[in-house]
Amino acid sequence: MKFEYLLLGLFALRPHSGYDLKKWLAGGGKFFRSNSDQSQIYRLLARMEGNGWITHKVDPREKRPDAKLYSITDDGRAELLRWARSTYVPPSRFQDADFLVRFVFGGIVDPVGLRELITTELQARKDQVARYRGRDRTQQYINPIPEVDIDRANLLFELSHIRGMAEIDAWINWLEEMLVALDAAQITNPAE
Repeated sequence: MKFEYLLLGLFALRPHSGYDLKKWLAGGGKFFRSNSDQSQIYRLLARMEGNGWITHKVDPREKRPDAKLYSITDDGRAELLRWARSTYVPPSRFQDADFLVRFVFGGIVDPVGLRELITTELQARKDQVARYRGRDRTQQYINPIPEVDIDRANLLFELSHIRGMAEIDAWINWLEEMLVALDAAQITNPAE
């Protein structure tokens, strides 16, 4: 997921300063993207402004440095909609943030594509479960270092697999629940 689309999604909601963005990313935004430093945000804002996706105005502050308040432009809106409506290709790891950013920000601007996004993700995860759940999980140990206890290693691999199964099963259940809830609200299945 490109960081730009997360920021365009935020700008679609309201103008933000670089400080506002950093503050949001340090709070609730950390579930969408982690480890974004202030200099990275400002470099990206400059690039997005250079692309014509955002513009800024100076917001004078009393007894504090003036702030740049960034807003989305028509070109930025078009780019956000292009991205939201583009084909979603599920990553190999369901924990990657691309789906969640598309779900929230893509869903806000393109409710029609939201159903396709969810069903694509759901089918990809069901396919993964079908393909990998019963795989041979036997580990190969060829001249392991002396600190490796093979019984402990086998147990840890198996416990990690069990954890992964529980997580993907919960993810699949959540996706199914989202389809039911969004259809009931006539967001992904609007009334004729």
